[in-house]
Amino acid sequence: MENAFVPQGYQTIMPYLIVPHADRFLDFLRDVFGAEEKLRANREDGQIMHAEVSIGGSTLMIAEANDDWSAQPAGLYIHVSDADATYKKALAEGATSVMEPRDQDYGRSGGVKDPFGNTWWITNAAKNPV
Repeated sequence: MENAFVPQGYQTIMPYLIVPHADRFLDFLRDVFGAEEKLRANREDGQIMHAEVSIGGSTLMIAEANDDWSAQPAGLYIHVSDADATYKKALAEGATSVMEPRDQDYGRSGGVKDPFGNTWWITNAAKNPV
């Protein structure tokens, strides 16, 4: 069901992460999850004031942590085509393991904590989940 008040290309609820080193976080999202940058606005000092990326049709908003806005990491659940490969990419890009991928009733799933404080639950769904 579409909401008339939600702009096209956005979803009703969108994560907004305030992270240290937002520019490097955007690189991590692109390298691990194939994120496509949609928008970037920098402050006068060059730090990211607001950025948006799209991952599989979902929008994620990002800003640089600073004295006015402290870091606000999150726990995120992401569907991917290959949980094992994505988990390994995340580790290669500096994430640490929270849980190695394993078979669950709902699919193959593992977890990582990225270098910016966010936890990602990486899952490829079972064909016939319970």
